[in-house]
Amino acid sequence: MKEHSVKLALLKTLSDGTFHSGESLGEQLGMSRAAISKHIQGIQEWGVDVFRVQGKGYQLAQPLMMLEEAAIQSQVSNPVELHPIIGSTNQHLIDNLDNIASGTVCLAEYQASGRGRRGRQWISPFGSNLYFSMYWRLEAGMAAAMGLSLVVGVAVVEALENMGFDGVKLKWPNDLYYQDRKLAGILVEMSGQAGGAAHLVIGMGMNLIMQDRESAIDQPWVSLAEVIGQDRIDRNQLAIAFIQALDKALREYELHGMQDFVERWNRLDNFIGRKVKLIMGNNEVSGIERGIDAHGGVLLETGQGLKSYVGGEISLRKGE
Repeated sequence: MKEHSVKLALLKTLSDGTFHSGESLGEQLGMSRAAISKHIQGIQEWGVDVFRVQGKGYQLAQPLMMLEEAAIQSQVSNPVELHPIIGSTNQHLIDNLDNIASGTVCLAEYQASGRGRRGRQWISPFGSNLYFSMYWRLEAGMAAAMGLSLVVGVAVVEALENMGFDGVKLKWPNDLYYQDRKLAGILVEMSGQAGGAAHLVIGMGMNLIMQDRESAIDQPWVSLAEVIGQDRIDRNQLAIAFIQALDKALREYELHGMQDFVERWNRLDNFIGRKVKLIMGNNEVSGIERGIDAHGGVLLETGQGLKSYVGGEISLRKGE
């Protein structure tokens, strides 16, 4: 992380949202204004808006609230790692499964190689979103992990509701939606041997204050700032709430499986009662979505009756 130390120090100074001259920044960090300018360019490549005004200096387009590992760790029992710059929070945990305890959390300000479901890229501008992964050892094994992404989604939305942020819904099997636009995605990666424990790495990326120009997301999306009507989001409190909610939900899931989550999911289902398409590779099934069943499968009502599906992606039918 040493190679990023200057950029991170600059961001910490600029995070107050006021102007700082290149000269004062250089004096603070013991380098020339030209060197400061070069580091500012590197910060901009991380997706951070930095303005330069002649005679005033540099200013962030909006104040930046950086994550604080000590503040988060003081409020949760899970081991917490904060990496300002990382390839992928999920991959970091996967690479270190032998050295970490169940419940370990990895957070990052910026992911250079963030990924979503089916290997898609997850756009990760610095400090604009929340990138979060948790490792969980499920003693019941891989077969017992079916439906886990649904449990995670329920836990996160209920945590938002407890913070007073209403209106967020769930899209089967692993997305959070607000007014038919994507707010967050969940990615569960699993490994293990037959008859042994399952090693689960549960990742979530949530749009917080991401700007239009930063996004290359290939679907309608929304940031939490728009959901709550303000740009100032306490990212540390959000991380704490999600860690606590997810830890509690996973413990409940270990004891009772899906049975405690079906009704909770159906209350939050963005597409329940609506006409949808379920896309499974080259095949599509159209019908009315009726929530999930006791195993976490999505229920579709078609001309052939009600049927449960465990794979595929939900899409709204055009015009409906």
